[in-house]
Amino acid sequence: MSDRKPIESWLTDMDGVLIHEGVPIPGADAFVKKLRESGRPFLVLTNNSIYTPRDLHARLRRMGLEVPIENIWTSALATAKFLDDQRPGGSAYVIGEAGLTTALHDIGYILTDHDPDYVVLGETRTYSFEAMTKAVRLINAGARFICTNPDETGPSTEGPLPATGAVAALITKATGKQPYFAGKPNPLMMRTGLNTIGAHSESSAMIGDRMDTDVLAGIEAGMKTYLVLTGLTRPEHVESFPYRPSEVVDSIADIVDLV
Repeated sequence: MSDRKPIESWLTDMDGVLIHEGVPIPGADAFVKKLRESGRPFLVLTNNSIYTPRDLHARLRRMGLEVPIENIWTSALATAKFLDDQRPGGSAYVIGEAGLTTALHDIGYILTDHDPDYVVLGETRTYSFEAMTKAVRLINAGARFICTNPDETGPSTEGPLPATGAVAALITKATGKQPYFAGKPNPLMMRTGLNTIGAHSESSAMIGDRMDTDVLAGIEAGMKTYLVLTGLTRPEHVESFPYRPSEVVDSIADIVDLV
């Protein structure tokens, strides 16, 4: 990796890297402050499609992390960008929250359950059997199946919750149709994010806490990758994967001086 260009822009996952269960991880405030002061392009990423960037900006601010709205990139935004490129001005039946519906409204999509171009599945805390049944029938009738992210579970204070990937598996079983996932580990999310801040992969780095999403997406997008050990991946897990991050560090605090 010695012939890589110096890092000019940074992408970082949010949960497990900057915050954990609603509390900032030590060093996160210093890292964000250093990024903003440096003037380098950066993005805070999340596969969670529930919240809009404005929502996340407010939530992070309450935790003492000042991340501008334009520096937040979600799987909902990546999904909307993909659909806008594929079929501008299209229509979709959406299972999801404001983060996803707002992103699709902003690109001019019509949200409908009448002969939509796509069924778009995102994160929600209230998956309904009725909505899933409607999605199955629309896909069987010809709608294309898109998901914001493949995460099978999500965190909660009570323990893991079924997430988009788990519900997608149910719909796939009922229809025989595999979805296209726009979020991590799809490098599409990284590349569209880099494009929004005018950055290039060869001079960018990705920081994450998961080997199977963050690190994999960063590698496939051609970026330098940092794995932090403040989230899901433990040191003994790293060797079980057929790929490796560029560097493994204890936490985001170890990266502050690299900005």
